[in-house]
Amino acid sequence: MSSKDEWDYFRNGPSTWVTKFPMAAGSRQSPVNIETKRAESDHEALSSKPLRWKYPSTASRKLINPGYCWQVDTDAEGTFLSGGPLMDDVYKLEQYHCHWGCSDSRGSEHTVDGQAFAGELHLVHWNTSKYKTFAEAAKASDGLAVLGVFLKVGKTHEEMDKIARLLPYVSHKYEVVEITEPIDPGKLLPVRGGRAGTQRCVNPCMRWADRIIPRHENKWDFQDDNGYWTYLGSLTTPPCNESVTWILFKKYIEVSHHQLNIFRNLRKFPRGEECPCHENHGVVMNNFRPPMPLGNRVLRECGSF
Repeated sequence: MSSKDEWDYFRNGPSTWVTKFPMAAGSRQSPVNIETKRAESDHEALSSKPLRWKYPSTASRKLINPGYCWQVDTDAEGTFLSGGPLMDDVYKLEQYHCHWGCSDSRGSEHTVDGQAFAGELHLVHWNTSKYKTFAEAAKASDGLAVLGVFLKVGKTHEEMDKIARLLPYVSHKYEVVEITEPIDPGKLLPVRGGRAGTQRCVNPCMRWADRIIPRHENKWDFQDDNGYWTYLGSLTTPPCNESVTWILFKKYIEVSHHQLNIFRNLRKFPRGEECPCHENHGVVMNNFRPPMPLGNRVLRECGSF
C-alpha cells in the first residue's frame, strides 16, 4: 500500500478517510444506527425468497493480520448465499473478519437504537451471478453482500476459540497462518438447527406452520426464531465502496471477555516496526467506524426478536 493510501483508526482515522478516499463522503455509507422504529416490515418481499447459505467446514483457509483486524480468507468454491434481499443472485464467501473495542461495552460498527455491542463479525460475499471476480463485484452497486453478526460478552464461543488459538501466530501485521483445524463459518451465525457443512435457510417472515417442509421434499434446514435488518450500504473500511447489501442478524452470539482480550493483543505494525510510544502501544483496538447517516435510504426488517 502506498503512503498516500495509508489509513487507520487513530492518526489517519475515519474522520480523515474522505481526503484520500472520496467515496467515504457518499450518501450510501456504512455502518449506520439501526433505528428499529424506522425499519419497514417487508414480509411479502423478503419471505418470497428465504435467506439461504451453505458453508463447508473446510472453507476457511488462511488467518491473516492486515494490521487493523483479524481476517479469515476462504475457498469460495462450495460456499453459497442467496435469497432475502439478494433474490436469485448467488453470492460466494470471500472472507470474514471482526471489529471490536477497547472495552466490552463498545466495538460494534452498527448500533441498534444507539446501543453498541462488544464487537461485530462480518462475512463478506460477492455476486457470482453477475461478476467474474471479487474486485469487479466490489465496484458494482449490487456486487457485495455482508452478513453482520453482533458480539456480546458471555460464554466462550467454541468456533471463535479456534480463531483465538491461532492469533498468536499472526500477532504482527502481515503475518499469515494456514488453517488446519476446520473453522465452520456457519457456526459463527446466530441460528439454530442445521448441521455443519449443510445448507441452511432463514425465513422468519413466514408463520412457523408454513415453514415446516418434510425433509424428503427439501434439503434446507429451517430456523424458527431469527430475523434480520437489511439496507443498501458500503464497505466500512477504505475505499468505502458503495457496493454492499447489508444483512444484520437481530440475534447476537456470545464470546468471552478472554477471547476479546486476545483480539485486542493483535499488533498493527510488522515485527521490528512497533511504535510503543503511542497508539495503544501498537495493538489493534477500537477498529470500528462510527455510524454514518442513513439519510433517505430504506431500512427493511424480516422477522422479530
